[in-house]
Amino acid sequence: MTDDYFMGRALQEARAALAAGEIPIGAVVVLDDRIVGRGHNQTERLRDVTAHAEMLALTAAANHLGNKYLTGCTLYVTVEPCVMCAGASAWAQLGAVVYGAEELKTGFRRFGDLLHPRTALRGGVRAAECAALMQSFFRAKRR
Repeated sequence: MTDDYFMGRALQEARAALAAGEIPIGAVVVLDDRIVGRGHNQTERLRDVTAHAEMLALTAAANHLGNKYLTGCTLYVTVEPCVMCAGASAWAQLGAVVYGAEELKTGFRRFGDLLHPRTALRGGVRAAECAALMQSFFRAKRR
């Protein structure tokens, strides 16, 4: 399995968010080439500002694995995580975070290195596709 494949699965989650009228961000958590957690933005549905795709995917993975530490896991998310989600990723001690599109306004990298020291970071996986989904959502909102 490849980063491209798992980002595709995160994009499926993002499309589910879009269909529900949410900002189209999706995430999956992978361990040993198996998805152990998934999520998409549900802040509107749950009326919860913390219901980001990453937070829901991390919680699902922790529940599935029975452990709050996700050291061998990789988080795939369609958009660069915000500070809150990067912090949660650090506390979970993820093995890697892989994102699609950069988030220049609210992405965590703007604020420094917030991930766990052992967490690898890879960006730009299927970036154009991830960015296009976000752009089309916000373009439709402005009409």
